[in-house]
Amino acid sequence: MDFSKYLRQIPDYPKPGIVFQDITTLLGNSKAFTAAVKQVAAYYQDKGITKVVGIESRGFILGAAVAYALGLGLVPMRKKGKLPWKTYSIEYALEYSTDTIEIHQDALEATDKVLITDDIIATGGTAKATLDLVKKFGIPEKDIYLCFLMDIHDVPGTAKEELKKHGYLALI
Repeated sequence: MDFSKYLRQIPDYPKPGIVFQDITTLLGNSKAFTAAVKQVAAYYQDKGITKVVGIESRGFILGAAVAYALGLGLVPMRKKGKLPWKTYSIEYALEYSTDTIEIHQDALEATDKVLITDDIIATGGTAKATLDLVKKFGIPEKDIYLCFLMDIHDVPGTAKEELKKHGYLALI
């Protein structure tokens, strides 16, 4: 299925010169969203994945649906201060600032095989920070997979280049 036809492009959002790729139209279409979840679940079905990590906040949507389809649990990767228990955190660079994400210290084990999900990969900063945080649990890089609904190909970023070496699935 060509998932790109289910996106809405919004020019000059959030600032002039940016064309925002709105995935809510894909999520709102039952056929497209179901097909996307089935395609991701089928791709990862035989990889031995034990947990799905959803990156705040739109990564929760794909992550929860894929976790359900695979019969797995969902681990939320949240922005700083949003999780109620002891956390591991990592600060990472954004285009013009920094941010911090966190995960519960008891969310994963070294024996887990993890699928990290998010809606879009642009510069790759958040996904790379998530990958680094998941590795903090002692999980080998070979046991960590990444998946996105969309890859915005023309956005450069050193983090994205590192993730390309790791490999990831993007439906669009």
